[in-house]
This record gives sequence, structure tokens and C-alpha cells, in this order.
Amino acid sequence: MSGSRYRKVPSARLSRLAAFGQLAGGVAGGVLAEGARRLARGEAPKLSDLLLTPGNAMRVADQLSRLRGAAMKLGQMISLDAGDVLPRELTEILARLRDSAHYMPPAQLERVLAAEWGAGWRSKFRHFGAQPIAAASIGQVHKAVLPDGRVLAIKVQYPGIAASIDADVDNVATLLRVSGLLPQGLDISLLLAEAKRQLHEESDYLREAEMMQRYGEMLAGEEAFLVPRHHAPLSGRHVLAMDFIEARPIETLLTSHIEVRNKAMQALLGLVLRELFAFGFMQTDPNFANFRWQPETGKLVLLDFGAAREVPAETTAAYRRMMQAGLAEDSDALRAALVEVGFVSEQQLARHGAAFDRMLDILIGHLGKPGLFDFSDRSFVDRVRAEAEKVAADRASWHIPPVDTLFVQRKVSGTALLAIRMKAQLPLREMVAKAIGENEPVQPTLHRALA
Repeated sequence: MSGSRYRKVPSARLSRLAAFGQLAGGVAGGVLAEGARRLARGEAPKLSDLLLTPGNAMRVADQLSRLRGAAMKLGQMISLDAGDVLPRELTEILARLRDSAHYMPPAQLERVLAAEWGAGWRSKFRHFGAQPIAAASIGQVHKAVLPDGRVLAIKVQYPGIAASIDADVDNVATLLRVSGLLPQGLDISLLLAEAKRQLHEESDYLREAEMMQRYGEMLAGEEAFLVPRHHAPLSGRHVLAMDFIEARPIETLLTSHIEVRNKAMQALLGLVLRELFAFGFMQTDPNFANFRWQPETGKLVLLDFGAAREVPAETTAAYRRMMQAGLAEDSDALRAALVEVGFVSEQQLARHGAAFDRMLDILIGHLGKPGLFDFSDRSFVDRVRAEAEKVAADRASWHIPPVDTLFVQRKVSGTALLAIRMKAQLPLREMVAKAIGENEPVQPTLHRALA
């Protein structure tokens, strides 16, 4: 690993605030330079066009990567969850955050662990890997061996992350506001409050240890999954010790035979359906790095339970009605269920009912095809996006779904994205019908065509 991968994490509030100031200044300079260029060409550019240049997006991505914490986490969420909504220039470069891997310099790591375990902390291990094996938005992971030979993964939180969450979320929200991406009348206060709460939970590694243990108990004895065990003596609020499980990135599944890929993705998607309809408890972060693969055993290793949370009964019930309507190919019931779940507002339906009807017809036609559902068949996407863009263009009708729906759908959509990446072919209708306790209708699309 080159030294350039090490970058000190700003931990003091003033230094983090200064970093946001540098970012704002750099973006403003980019706006002025690009505005001057366009004016020289005789153009009259809008402010939002000037803010969303590739150069400015690069500045945002680079600074959020350096700050990490809530700032980087929000950038990752934006790039993963809104890729079809935000401007292409911004989402392409924000996507770099999903792969960013800067680490604490050794001296900073030493200070963090000494504060957690005491000055002689290295005596607790037979070996402690100085080079991280992974890095994420709020912490980095090291491999270590205990004196008894047990191999652990040690997740170490970046300093100052927990204390900076509220300010970071507010600063990122301000950047989004100033950029013109969000309509002035759109109230995101509840969303920001929930983002802060969720990030505070994710920064509490003692809570994550409890969630990991709960998840392990739910899946105990299952063939498909492995969940690390927590090692309590070395864990605290800012350091989490757990079993190190040898496995490969989930993306390596791509080189496997289609039957192997299908089996793995059926297990993962089936797990999401059980989380929603059986457990009432869901790990809501679908980052691909949270799933790993053991080719030798065929098992999937599940990681990172900081975003695990209860699913309210009313959210489960609304999703069940939505899926019942989808299986029945009942457009009217599906439209009502979309409002109940919170994906669509009554105002949007009143203003854009015809566009939603066309989208539902496209989706029902695609999902209702007999046989295995081919996730790699994206032939319907452009037609749906064309209708969605008409709705999105009406910024006055923009609507934020309920927070619980957002978290559930993030996991559903992220798992579907992984199935697309894996080119999986799954009995999707049968899986959904089983999960919600329905008898799957026999080829309703064919019956409708013959009627």
C-alpha cells in the first residue's frame, strides 16, 4: 500500500468546519470560473448548471472522502440510492465514495487504540496487522491474532466522528440546498433528524455488537449464512472486535456459474423478504462490502450491523398490501398501496396520475412475465425513467417517503442492484408470494391476454 492511501481524519470540530469552508470556497471558485467561460461563449447559464460541473463534483467527493463520517456516509447514500434522479455528473463522481479507502496514519491509529485499550495494548495480541484490511465511512478494519490463536477483525472508529455527526449532516444538507438540487419548499427536517439518529446509532459499536449477536441468533444453524461472533473483552463504543471470517468480496461471484450465482442471490433476496415479513428486523445498509462469499463452502458472510433496526408493523403491512396488489396485477390496488407505503403522495397522483399509470403498466408487464425473473433484462428501465422524469420535473410536487419506508426500500433496492450485477435469474413472484403467505396466481398476464 502506498503512503498516499493514508490521510489524517480531521477530528476537531473547528478543523472539520474549516474543511467544509474550503469545500464551499473551492466550489464557489469553480462556479465563477465556469460562469466566466460560459459568458464568454455568449451563454447565460443557470446557477445549478454551474454548481454541478464535473470539477465541482470532484471537489465535493474528494472533501467528503477526507472528512469521512456522516459527510461521507451521506455522499455514499446519495450516489447509491438516487443515481437515477440526481444529475449524471454528480452521481458518477459521488460513486467514487463507495470505493474510497483512505486510512488513518499509523501515529493517529496508535493514539486511538491507546486511548481505548491503554498504552501497552499490543501485549493483548500475538499479532496486530498495522495495515488495514478495509476502510469505510466511519471506521477501518484490522486483522489481529490473540495469544490463544483466535483470529479477529478489529473495527476502529475514526476519531471525532461521533461528535461531528450533527454538524456534518447539517453542512451536507446546506450544500444540497445551495446547489439547487432540493426545491425550496421541500421540508427535509424529519429526514435530517432521522439521519442524525441513525448515524449516532451506527457510531455506537456497543449497539452494533448487540445487533450482530441478535442477527447471529436469528440465523443460527442456517446453511447459507455466516455471522461473526462478537469478542466482548476488546470491544467498546469506538472499537468493535469480532471473528475474522475468511471470505472474498461478493463481486467474485460474477465468475461463478449461473446456478451458483442464482443460489446465492436467492438466499440474499429471500433474507430481505424474511427481514421484512418474518423477523420485523432488518439490516438496512445494502453496501456490497457488507456481503462476502466463500466459494469453497457456498456460504455468504454478513457484516456490518450498525444500521440494523426494527421494522414497524404498519410498514410491513403496507408492503404486504403493495406486493399482494402487484402479484394480482391490480393497478388500482397497487396505486393505493404506493400511497400507503409512502412512495407517492396524493398530490403527485392528482397531478401526474397518467404517468404513474403508464409506469405501473410497464412494471406489471415486465414483472408478470412467466418463468424466472431475469434481473439482467433492463429493457423496461428507459421507458420507466422517461415517465419518472416527467414527474421529477415538477419540483413543486416532490415528496419524501416516510423514514421507515426509506430504510426498508434502501435494503430492497440495494439487494436488487446486487442481483442485477450478478445477472441473477430467480423465481421472484413465487418468492414474494411465499414471503407474504399468498398462493401465486398461475400466469395472470397470460390469462389477461387471452381474456
